[in-house]
Amino acid sequence: MYAVIKTGGKQVKVEVGQEIYVEKLDVEAGENYEFTEVLALGGEQTVIGTPTVDGAKVVAKVLKHGRGPKIIVFKYKVRKNYRRKQGHRQSYTKLVVESINA
Repeated sequence: MYAVIKTGGKQVKVEVGQEIYVEKLDVEAGENYEFTEVLALGGEQTVIGTPTVDGAKVVAKVLKHGRGPKIIVFKYKVRKNYRRKQGHRQSYTKLVVESINA
């Protein structure tokens, strides 16, 4: 069985036991987090929500918080002596999916 959840402005397809990385959530490590915005459920029979599936939720355990690799943003304009270098590291939360409740 799988589910499609919405988190951080993105849609993620998850299965039980899968480790996923999502945008940082305001939850301590070791606690459980419930995703109530389930867009679709799949398995023997597929259920598509309009826009979400009523009564469905995905429970995941927070493993850790972290920051991704550094991305360099470099802007310049040709022949204008304009150069800007900026770095960015995106924060994330690592989760393991424990159950999908339909």
